[in-house]
Amino acid sequence: MRFHLIDRIDSWEPNRRIVGRKVTSAAEQFWRAGFAGPVMPPPLVLEALCQAGTWLVMMSSGHRKRAALLSVGEVSFLGDVTPGDVLLLDGTVVSISDEVAVLDGKATVGERTVLTATSIMCALIDAERLDDPAATARMADQLTRAVSTP
Repeated sequence: MRFHLIDRIDSWEPNRRIVGRKVTSAAEQFWRAGFAGPVMPPPLVLEALCQAGTWLVMMSSGHRKRAALLSVGEVSFLGDVTPGDVLLLDGTVVSISDEVAVLDGKATVGERTVLTATSIMCALIDAERLDDPAATARMADQLTRAVSTP
């Protein structure tokens, strides 16, 4: 199963920063039981943040490059994400070259931070090896429809 965990990109600065969001729904199939009801598995919250970082790499490179996760330095799961929550994903580039990008980021629900991650290291590979660049560009247009491109 392939998860698309980004519903919208609110803002982005090429090779610097991205802010995206995932609006959760009770109809999604990934929920697991928690003390107070269903919760989003924490690794999927991290995956959503990594997907935001991938979109930043793709859009910054004109859809020619894609990020493939290599490692995560440190991650802290700080709170639950429940159905109906709006998960805000904020990623910042620490360093970037032609071959590797390193990002830090956090995920929040309202004023509450639910995840922080540092040193998310990604290999930058040719996007056409994985996806059709034209299809990726169309999806990026849909995700950023309310955002002016830099």
